[in-house]
Amino acid sequence: MTEQSLETVFEQLDEIVEQLEAEDVSLEASFGLYHKGMDLLKVCNEKIDTIEKKMMMMDENGEEHEF
Repeated sequence: MTEQSLETVFEQLDEIVEQLEAEDVSLEASFGLYHKGMDLLKVCNEKIDTIEKKMMMMDENGEEHEF
């Protein structure tokens, strides 16, 4: 999977949810969509973890420290 922004991944997840909610989606297609969605959630979690590690935290003296 190529590098994507969080916004792009969220848009893809929204599309998957819409497809899963469609009345005419087959069971086989829904399993495929589910697995694709789980892969995208994994990407989201990895991106969020990376962002959290880069965030700065200020101590009581006003000095910044990385997580």
